[in-house]
Amino acid sequence: MARALIKAGICGFTTEIIATSHDRETASLTVNSECPNYKKLGDELKEIDAITSLFGKVGTDEVYKVCAKHCRHAACPVPCGILKTVEVACGLALPKDIIIKIEA
Repeated sequence: MARALIKAGICGFTTEIIATSHDRETASLTVNSECPNYKKLGDELKEIDAITSLFGKVGTDEVYKVCAKHCRHAACPVPCGILKTVEVACGLALPKDIIIKIEA
């Protein structure tokens, strides 16, 4: 099991991703989000083919396609956070925080 808490930035919304895998190839997802655009994301993203999603071209997998239907903000970190959580849950990466630090 892997859990991520994604604080998206200036919008102030937090999304929690919980991913579990029993075969290292698929992951079951639970998505809880404060974001009104992502409230129903978990209804569509219940299970992910990790191999196809993680090793394909950026933006062409099921996660990005479903997220694009719900959110029009291309810079939203939630899709990437989902994939990183799936990667850890499937044992394809070690858990490590992702940091995007923005300064002006």
